[in-house]
Amino acid sequence: MAETQRDTTAQVDVENIGGIEDADVQFQQGITVLTGRNATNRTSFLRSIAAGLGSDDVSLKSDADSGHVELKIDGESYTRSLTQKRGTVTFDGDPYLEDSTIADLFAFLLGSNEARRAVVAGADLREILMRPVDTVAIESEIQSLKSERDQIDSEIKQLSSVEDEIHTLEQRRNSIKETIEELADKRDELTAEIEAEDRSLSEQTENKAELDEILEKLQSARSDLKSVRFRLESERESIESLRDERTETSDELDALSETDYETKQIESQIEQTRGRIDELNRTITDLQTIIEYNSDVLAGKSDVVADALDEDAAGSVTDQLVDSTITCWTCGTNVEQSQVEETTDRLRSLRDEHRERREELRNRLEELDSELREVNEQERRQEELTNRLSRLEDEIEERTATVEELQDERDELQEQVESLESEADELRDQTQTELIERHKQRNEYEFKLDQKRDELEDITAELAEKQDELERREELKQRREQVKEQLAETRSRIESIETNAIEAFNEEMETVLNLLDYENIDRVWIERKNIGSGKSNRNSQSAFELHIVRTNESGAVYEDTIDNLSESEREVIGLVFALAGYLVHEVHDTVPFMLLDSVEAIDSERISELVEYFSQFPDYLVVALLPEDAEALDEQHQYVEW
Repeated sequence: MAETQRDTTAQVDVENIGGIEDADVQFQQGITVLTGRNATNRTSFLRSIAAGLGSDDVSLKSDADSGHVELKIDGESYTRSLTQKRGTVTFDGDPYLEDSTIADLFAFLLGSNEARRAVVAGADLREILMRPVDTVAIESEIQSLKSERDQIDSEIKQLSSVEDEIHTLEQRRNSIKETIEELADKRDELTAEIEAEDRSLSEQTENKAELDEILEKLQSARSDLKSVRFRLESERESIESLRDERTETSDELDALSETDYETKQIESQIEQTRGRIDELNRTITDLQTIIEYNSDVLAGKSDVVADALDEDAAGSVTDQLVDSTITCWTCGTNVEQSQVEETTDRLRSLRDEHRERREELRNRLEELDSELREVNEQERRQEELTNRLSRLEDEIEERTATVEELQDERDELQEQVESLESEADELRDQTQTELIERHKQRNEYEFKLDQKRDELEDITAELAEKQDELERREELKQRREQVKEQLAETRSRIESIETNAIEAFNEEMETVLNLLDYENIDRVWIERKNIGSGKSNRNSQSAFELHIVRTNESGAVYEDTIDNLSESEREVIGLVFALAGYLVHEVHDTVPFMLLDSVEAIDSERISELVEYFSQFPDYLVVALLPEDAEALDEQHQYVEW
C-alpha cells in the first residue's frame, strides 16, 4: 500500500477490522480518493472510519478475537474496540458520535448503506426518511388524546338519555304536586267536620278524655302501620327490580366471559407480526442486495462485489472469468453463467413472494390492532359489569335485611292497632262511630300526603342529580371538541413534519439528479399518501411513494416505478436518495466525514462532478474508486493507493 504524504489534520489507525490486519492513514481536509482494484480492503477501511465515528456496521477480522480503531481529529482522539467472546462481538470505547443514526443513513454511503438499499429493494422510505426525526413524543401525545376522546365518548353515551329522563321526572313532579293539593284540600274538609262534631259531643260523652287518648294512639298506630306497609312494599319492589337488573347484568357478564379472547395472545401476535414484517424487510433488502451483486457480476462489473468475496484475497475478480463460466461470489468456485442467471431469477421470484407476504402481514397487523381495541373494550365492560354485580348483590342483601325488620315492625303495629281498636269499641257509642270513621279517613289522607311529599322530595333530589349530569354532559361535549381540535393539531404536526421533509428531499433529489445529468431519469420525487381503513382518515397512517419520471425514445414523458428500472438505474436512484438525505439533514454540521463507495453505476465524469460538488460540505470526503474512475478527478486531491 503506497500513500502520497501530505499535510494532514486527521488520522485513522486500524487493527484487525474486516480484512485489515494493520493500517493507518492521515487525511487532509477535502477529498481523499482510495484507489485500487477489488478485494483490497478499501471497503473495510471505510467501515473502520465509520466505526471510529460511531457506527456499528463493522466486523472483526475473521482470525482475530479483538480489533481496534482510533480516530484523531481536531486534537482529540476517539477510539472504538471490538471483542469477540463465544461467537458474540461486543463494542467498547468512546466514538466521535453518541448516536450514529443519521450518519449511518446519510453520511456513510457504502454499497450496503440502508438508505440506498431501501430504494433498490422498494422498502418503506417513510421509515428511513423519518428515522432521524423525533416523533415519539408526538405519537405518545396522539395516543393519550385518543384514549381521552374514547373515554369522553363512552361517558357521553352513558348520559345520552338524560334530557328525556329530566322531562319524565318533571312531569311526575308536577303530577305529584297536583295530587298533594287535592289531598290537602280533602284533609282540611274532614278536619273541619271532625272539629264541629267534637264540639257537639264534648258534653255527651262521660269518658271522652279516655276515648280521645285511645283514638289518638290508634290514629298514630294506624299511621305508622300504613307507613311501614308502604315502605315494605317499596322495598320488595326495589328488591324485585334489583334482582331483574342482577339477572340482566349476570347474563351479559356470562356472555362476555364466554367470548374467546386473550389480550396477551393478541399482543403476542401483534409483536410476532411486527417482528415478522421487520424480518421480511431485512430479508427483502438482503435478497435485493444479492440480486444486485449477481446482476453486476453478470454485467461484468466484478469490482462491485469483489470486497464481498474475500477481503483478504489479492488481485482482480475479472482474472477468474473464463469463457462462459463465471466466479460465484458466495463460494468462489467457477459456475456456468446460465446457472447464475437462473439463480438470480429465482431470487427475484422469492423477493416478490416476500413482498406479497409482507403486505399480507401489514393487513393482518391492522386487523390485530382492531381486535386488541375490541378486546380492551370488552375487558373494560367486563370489569364494569363485575363491579355492578357486586354492588347489586350488596344492595339486595341490605334491602332483604330491611324487609325482615319491617315485617317484624308491621306485625307489632298490627297487634297494637287491633288492641287499641278493641279498647275503643268498649268506650264509644253509636254516635261516635261516624266520627271515628272520619278520623280514619283523615289519617289516610295524612298518610298519603306524607307519601307524596316524600316522593316529591325524592324526585326533586333526582332532578337535581340529572341536572348535574346534563351540565356534566355539556362539559364533556366541550372537552371533546377541545380534544378533537388538539388531536387534529397534533396529527397535523406530524403531517407537517412529514410534508416538509418530503419537500426538502424532493428539492435536494432534483439538485443531485440535475448535477448527474442522468439521461435515463428526468425526475425523481416522493409523494406522501394516507393509508388506513374506514370512511375517514382519522386513524390513517402515511406512506411515502417514490415516483420516477422518464422520457421514451419518441419524447413522450411517462411515470415509471422502481420495480421496472434496471439494476444500475436503481443503484443511481438509491444513491440520489441517500445524498439528498445528507443535504436535507445537514449531516455535515455534526459529522466531519462523508464516505462514498460502490458508485460504479455512474460514469467517471459524473462521479467526478458529484464528488467535487459534495466536497464543499464535509471536512473530509473519502471515496473508494477504481483506478480508471479516479483518473477523472483533479490530481490536486489526496490519493491513497490500496
